[in-house]
Parts: sequence; C-alpha cells; structure tokens
Amino acid sequence: MRHILIALAAVAIAACAPRGNAEAAPSDNETAYFAGGCFWCVEHDMAEIPGVVDVVSGYAGGDLKNPTYKNHEGHIEAVKVVFDPDQISYRQLVDAFWPLIDPTDAGGQFCDRGHAYTTAIWVRNDRQLEAAKASRAAAAKRLKHGRMVTPIVRYSSFWTAERYHQDYAEKNPLRYNLYRQACGRDRRLGQVWGR
Repeated sequence: MRHILIALAAVAIAACAPRGNAEAAPSDNETAYFAGGCFWCVEHDMAEIPGVVDVVSGYAGGDLKNPTYKNHEGHIEAVKVVFDPDQISYRQLVDAFWPLIDPTDAGGQFCDRGHAYTTAIWVRNDRQLEAAKASRAAAAKRLKHGRMVTPIVRYSSFWTAERYHQDYAEKNPLRYNLYRQACGRDRRLGQVWGR
C-alpha cells in the first residue's frame, strides 16, 4: 500500500510541477520552432510528418516569463517540433511546414486574428537559418497569389502551454474538427497553395 501511495504522490508532484522553458530533447534528435496560427492545428499537422518524434504547443517570441493562455501578451502561439534528423532533415521539415499555413497573411491565420496568431520560424543556428531561407524562397515561388510575409528570426525562448492544450486534436476530435472547419483553415490553404 505504501508503494502505491508513494507512486501516486510522485504523479501528483509531476502534474503540479511548474511549466517551464522547454528545451530538453534527446541528443540524437533535433528541435525546430514554428508558428502558424492556432497551435492545436499546427501541432496536429506537424505530428503527421514522418520523422517527427514529438510536437509541443506553447508560446514564443515574447518577453513575458511563464506566459499562459489568458496572459501571453507579446507571444505567438507556437510549436516545438522534435524530429529525428536520420529520417527528415531540418530543410525537409521547413518545406513540409509551408503548406500548413498561409504565409501571405501578416494579420493572423484564418479566423484567428492578431499578433498571437501570426506566423514565424525561429532558428537556433546558422545552419537552420540558411535552410529556412532557402526553403522560404522555394515556397514563395509556389504561392498562387500574394507575397511571403512569414519572418525567420533567431530563437529566444519557448514556453510550454498548459496541459489541456497539448494533443488537443487527439483528445477532443469533435471540437477540434468543428473548430478547424468553421475557421476555414483547409479552404484557405487550398486557395493559397492551389490544392
């Protein structure tokens, strides 16, 4: 009985642990950071890419420490993508990101408007910077209209979002699909990318 109580206490402590600046990834995997509007949608779509190991919803690009959904002023909804470079390169991952967003919209994404829903790519080093720039240039040629406005910026910080935001599409498929359809995400992507 004591072992069970100790195990339950450990689980409770872990569940209550403060969210933090999520940095850790296994040494053989790499990380990438993207913003493309609602982090539920970007998390869901990026998780489908072969070679992606994990996707975490969160907040990036702002100065506020420990932002929350109710208070993330200055931050953008973003995702941290952990990927296996033996299965997919960083360049291939960025190439796969573009068709998931409308990179021509500087005011938000789809029905979600404002700075918190804008697009961005955060790079951690010069290698990622060069790959992201080359990918953006190639993607710009495939756009059916408009011009590329998604910035590529140096990584500063990423804060993991609250637990109920993680794996939202998987945990709440009906609500997620209703939201995605009502927001017009897939319809607009078809217009932007011609599919």
